[in-house]
Amino acid sequence: MIQTAAQAVGATTYPGRGILAGKSADGKRAVLAYFIMGRSVNSRNRVFVREPDGIRTEAFDPSKMEDPSLIIYWPVRAIGDRLIVTNGDQTDTIRDFVSRGDGFHDALQTRTFEPDAPNFTPRVSAMATFEGGDFRLDMAILRAGDAQGDCCHRAFWEYERVEAGKGCFLHTYLSDGNPIPSFTGDPETVALGNESAPELADALWAGLNADNRVSLWVYTRDLATGETDSAIINRNK
Repeated sequence: MIQTAAQAVGATTYPGRGILAGKSADGKRAVLAYFIMGRSVNSRNRVFVREPDGIRTEAFDPSKMEDPSLIIYWPVRAIGDRLIVTNGDQTDTIRDFVSRGDGFHDALQTRTFEPDAPNFTPRVSAMATFEGGDFRLDMAILRAGDAQGDCCHRAFWEYERVEAGKGCFLHTYLSDGNPIPSFTGDPETVALGNESAPELADALWAGLNADNRVSLWVYTRDLATGETDSAIINRNK
């Protein structure tokens, strides 16, 4: 029996930043989620803020902000019938490529993992394309190919259709550590129910390690009507 989404996010104390994308158990709604965790003061000093076309991260206390380069970005951007979710400024790279008729894969060929040695945090990305009462899903991870960060390994997954009641869970780290080990293998398959966006947000938040969780966003979209719902939970309020 596969884990529920809440069990999967809590399987390690530090999955880092994670993307969940799937379909409700009744097959009626697309489900997407993104969370961030943090161990340092700088990483934990963040909140998710809603914008008309997505969400962005923002310093909770600007006076404590040290280096915004890898922690302030837009995790979510909507463009036409697509919704892009990533753990960094590659969100904008994908949006720019899509806006001029290029693709998800093309965009990420121009990017690499984060320059935060010795961790070399992977860049994880997803894009849902809504069409014909259903959606296609693209996911990717860009990670260091060696301990020195001298090369990048890029892995892509294309899902023509997501099975009802299932989600694909991709996160940056396998577990806590020093350096932190990068995620390996395929996106994990998790079980989804019929929860509303706020209900799923509460369940995922409870599953995440309480010491390290920072912010969480959950989004659902009715595949027949296009009606959406979303929820945000921030550690810093």
